Amino acid sequence: MSDLLRAPAEIKYAEELDWLESIDDSPKPFAWRLSPKMVRLFILGAERSDGLDREISQKWFGDRSFVERAIVTLASDRGLLLIGDPGTGKSWLAELLAAAICRNSTLVVQGTAGTTEDHIKYSWNVSMVIAKGQSRESMIPSPIMTAMESGAIGRFEELTRSTSDVQDALISILSEKYISVPELDSDNIVFAKPGFSIIATANSRDRGVNDLSSALKRRFNFVRIPVVTNKKSEAEIVRFRTEELLRRHQIELDVPPTLLDVLLRSFADLRAAAASAGSDDEKLESALSTAEQIGVLEDAILHSNFFGERALTARTLASSLVGSLARRAPEDLAILNKYLHGVVEPRSKDEGGSWPEFLEGGRDAIATLS
Repeated sequence: MSDLLRAPAEIKYAEELDWLESIDDSPKPFAWRLSPKMVRLFILGAERSDGLDREISQKWFGDRSFVERAIVTLASDRGLLLIGDPGTGKSWLAELLAAAICRNSTLVVQGTAGTTEDHIKYSWNVSMVIAKGQSRESMIPSPIMTAMESGAIGRFEELTRSTSDVQDALISILSEKYISVPELDSDNIVFAKPGFSIIATANSRDRGVNDLSSALKRRFNFVRIPVVTNKKSEAEIVRFRTEELLRRHQIELDVPPTLLDVLLRSFADLRAAAASAGSDDEKLESALSTAEQIGVLEDAILHSNFFGERALTARTLASSLVGSLARRAPEDLAILNKYLHGVVEPRSKDEGGSWPEFLEGGRDAIATLS
């Protein structure tokens, strides 16, 4: 795993999955590697009441009911659509589900304006077609077709970013559970094996880019993933991801709880300001998601490790926050400057602690970018 920049979940947590599979005696739908209860346990972590002999880490932080509904959907014949704001962990949950169910989370199609039917059905090896003609051997199956043939989970990221033609092609796959290959005279239908399903994700902020048809919506069960607003849950997510970063880079650096609190409160303040803003010009372009919060902290940690004194400071954290969130000039810079003067400056006087240094670092970063 050390040779991989980012190992998929089934490799990263292979030991846990092997162990869970070895003790799993509950009924399994189709050819699932783990039972629904074990899939949930793998994703949400083990509790004392589970009575296991080893610790199973929590990998996704959210409401248990979302995970349970997702698992139940995949055990049926319907597709699963995870929808929510950017950075709410939709793709990560999809990856964990696929890893636990079929030990392969890499059968992924990325939805874009350039995605075609070939990306979800099949294409052809041109040189083999010229040499031997069209046949099953010269056909290049898409990740979705591969999932169908192996009874696995296929993933479709950013469904609403793909065109209506691609979405329409997906309707027949979800309904009929087979793909026709009209170019072949025989052996020209690829049937889905039991266990095949599709997990799609959609960004709720992309509504209107390529709306889903009512026919496609009927083929999916929707699970809406909300933005994490609970401070304790968000702190757990940020800490979990940060610890992964430190291990990956072999960095020995502490994140003081006071600075984590500064980061969490800053994002909460900026979200509140965005919610009360009268127009888009008064909001940061950033979605202010938990994922972006993690990005700010990771940037600050790496900067401290490589160019600082190997200790995270409030000044570095503020600089990272401004650098990550100021995407438009001068609009975002003005919003951040207003936040520093209207919220951080009074707080630094009233509470002290890390806030005065955070204020100074934020002002310097804005001055540099202005």
